[in-house]
Amino acid sequence: MTRTHTRRDALRGAALVAGGLLTGGFTPAAADAGPPDQWRRVPQILARIVPPAFPPRVFDITAYGAVGDGHTKNTNAFRDAIEACNRAGGGRVNVPAGTYLTGGIRMLSGVELHVAEGATIRFSNDPKDFLPLVLVRWEGTLCYNYQAFIYAYQQHDMAITGTGTIDGDAPNGPWPGWGAGSTPELRKMGEDNVPVQQRIMGEGKRMRPNMIQFVDCQNLLFEGVFLKNPAMWTLHPVFCTNVTVRDITVYSTNSQGDGVDLDSTTYAHVINCRFNTNDDCVVLKSGRDADGRRIGIPTSYVVVERCKFSGRWGGITIGSEMSGGVHTVFTRDCEINSPDFPGRYPIKHALYLKTNSDRGGFVRDVHLRNIRGRNVEREILFLSLYYNGGGTGSYYPDVHDLTVDGITIAGGRKAVHVEGLPQSHIRNVTVSNGDFTGIAEPNTVVNADGVELRNVRIS
Repeated sequence: MTRTHTRRDALRGAALVAGGLLTGGFTPAAADAGPPDQWRRVPQILARIVPPAFPPRVFDITAYGAVGDGHTKNTNAFRDAIEACNRAGGGRVNVPAGTYLTGGIRMLSGVELHVAEGATIRFSNDPKDFLPLVLVRWEGTLCYNYQAFIYAYQQHDMAITGTGTIDGDAPNGPWPGWGAGSTPELRKMGEDNVPVQQRIMGEGKRMRPNMIQFVDCQNLLFEGVFLKNPAMWTLHPVFCTNVTVRDITVYSTNSQGDGVDLDSTTYAHVINCRFNTNDDCVVLKSGRDADGRRIGIPTSYVVVERCKFSGRWGGITIGSEMSGGVHTVFTRDCEINSPDFPGRYPIKHALYLKTNSDRGGFVRDVHLRNIRGRNVEREILFLSLYYNGGGTGSYYPDVHDLTVDGITIAGGRKAVHVEGLPQSHIRNVTVSNGDFTGIAEPNTVVNADGVELRNVRIS
């Protein structure tokens, strides 16, 4: 197959290798255990998460030829405005009221892409508008694929803001018919340690692009916008640091419709967001199987607060691609299936940890507090190392030190389901001050040590 990614992207891939992201780095032993009273760490974590600021320069896309009629393709206008803003040392690229059809948008350092009230960025249904191929992480495995609808690589100080809409328009494109695409081929490449530059997806492979994927970037802000109809995962920072996601609304009720996927990303704050998804809402990931273990970068130091979750699977989800590890995660003051934000699907699990013996990796220091909700479809707290039957490998995940305090849920199949593997027990799970009503079945605790319920009412 002809390699359609540019030489510049290949060189960037080589730079990523040289920087250690593709060849290994962070290991579980390098993570610090932290003090026993974990919640006292939250102010320290938040103090490290600072949104970027931008010079008061404005680059309106209409000055670069953009037409907001919903029919004219504005790919070049977005490119020219973003490049001009970057060359000038940063500022705001403004998208005024109107509907702007475009192909892929490539973000650069110093750029705030501002979608004003009454403005819609709508993406093309032609896959060729998302070429050349770029380096992505696709469900936990690195490869070259179509670029995300909005993509950045090794950039810094960027934002997507405003009260307007970013519409992937995916249900009207070819993406729903692509199914699983060439997933088995890519998985084998990852397991066989095929060099990343040889993992060429793209044309003919039917691998959906993300809505927004930033790779190896720092100092990011996503604020206010309405994100709807992605081809797959909506907002996906990979190998990123210092990420703020606030006041966004996600409508992603099509296939592979995750909300926010924090992937090998550190110091992230998700606040005041609303999720109406076909899959998980806020997800913590760090690579899949051999490829994720080889890179070994965990997702860590994450605070999620004051969010509303409606979705087909988890509110807060860990995995299943967590082979690089997940640690030091705090979620508080969130609502499940809110009456004023019911969503298309009810949440199946308030906390959903899914992994197996193919993954390896570790999960530790995950803490939830003051979670309320109703009508959870299955187990409210679901921690399982038997995802997809438990796997077939011998890379047993190490899962320990999780707490849930002050949870109040009305309606669910079970309150608590904790299921480790015989070779790897889940350890030290504490649920305290909980009130679970309308529960149909008793708790399940299998291959688990130190599971405690303190001042918990289940009826």
